Amino acid sequence: MKEYFYKKISQLDYKEFHRTAYQLIPLWVASVLVGVAAVMYARGFLYVEDLSTEFLHTYPEAIFAISPVAFLSSWFLVKVFAPMAAGSGIPQVMAAVELEGKSNLSRKLLNVKVSIVKVLSSLVMLAGGGAIGREGPTIQISASIFSFMHHALPKQWEKFSAQLMVLTGAASGLAAAFNTPLGGIVFAIEELTRIQFSKFRTTLFVAVIISGMTAQAMLGPYLYLGFPKVQVAGYSYILWVIAAAALAGFMGGMFGSLILVIHRWKKTIKTTGKHIAIVLIFALSFASIYYFFNRSVIGAGKEVMEDLLFISNKDVSPSLVLSRFFGPILSFGSGGAGGIFAPSLCAGSTIGAFIAYVADIPSEFTNLLILAGMVGFLTGVTHSPFTSAILVLEMTDRHSVIFYLMLAGMFAYLVSMLVDKKSVYEHLKEGYLNSFLPPEGKTPEPTETDVAK
Repeated sequence: MKEYFYKKISQLDYKEFHRTAYQLIPLWVASVLVGVAAVMYARGFLYVEDLSTEFLHTYPEAIFAISPVAFLSSWFLVKVFAPMAAGSGIPQVMAAVELEGKSNLSRKLLNVKVSIVKVLSSLVMLAGGGAIGREGPTIQISASIFSFMHHALPKQWEKFSAQLMVLTGAASGLAAAFNTPLGGIVFAIEELTRIQFSKFRTTLFVAVIISGMTAQAMLGPYLYLGFPKVQVAGYSYILWVIAAAALAGFMGGMFGSLILVIHRWKKTIKTTGKHIAIVLIFALSFASIYYFFNRSVIGAGKEVMEDLLFISNKDVSPSLVLSRFFGPILSFGSGGAGGIFAPSLCAGSTIGAFIAYVADIPSEFTNLLILAGMVGFLTGVTHSPFTSAILVLEMTDRHSVIFYLMLAGMFAYLVSMLVDKKSVYEHLKEGYLNSFLPPEGKTPEPTETDVAK
């Protein structure tokens, strides 16, 4: 036995080992930086959100002054300093993946300046009550860190491909933002790329683990939505799960389509003055929803989701559902930076809770419909059913309903395809690609930066 092990050790390829370790050093460093950046951004985001929420609840009429100033300032930061920082950031990463290896154009989408403007613009909009999330921006920031690390290395340094680094950075960013390592991996496979998984599985796992562990070291092992009670009574409520997921998937598809319509409309507007007027109209419309209809429209929506999942009295008004649907559209469409992952989950949770309320579903089974609605709406927006199901699963640690969540994702995906064959992310990604490399005889698709033009 000893001779066998000695023989195996002697057969080890030490040159290959050192080469691989040499390649992994930048990956480890970038992963740690992503974990730190994700946590610092999350803390800043939550601080601004809490401050804004508390102030507006004390002085609700102030939203008519704060929102226009914040929305306009957020848009101005993007327009003047970094147009590629507009919106969620995921379409930029998707476009960068395709551009890597073909040219250096991807560095216009992923760089330090874009990341800084992304953070500032999103925090400014959030200060005005904007219904935006931090997950999409975190993904673009993380991909930028990995891209910077790749291009900063000397040419003689043997390294992974730039495309691989962007993919890995994006996945590690989502994992650190939500504390969902599996979700980050599935997101990279399902949403960002169609290349063979075996080509980048090792780097993906390493980056997700290191960035996630870094975030946990700073925040502790937390669940994004805690441990809600989810009771399942066999298959007696399966039709209600399908109904909630289907409706949420349809609404998610419409959500993405409306965002796209706004971008296409704004593309036709050429003057800066008209763009400023549009931003102010959107901001005042958002303020009116808050003041006259529902105070839960502001912020990413995490507090709303927690209330629905953990408070036994789940009376849900139509105004809550509508405000969490239109609030993010007005915020996102105004042209500043901000993500739609968390707002999409929140919108889906209100749909599931509303169906349970109208159908008089017993309270102990309502959470199942809420989770199905979350999966359904996010699937409708992203067209990524497995990512949506895994994210909700990891956020709540409710493994007993994994098949219900996957079922919800499947039906939501089918329904959302009736609205549009492509997700809003895919349309916006094509806009970025066409703006850099427009096909002959084809008008470029709208991009999030059109808002700032």
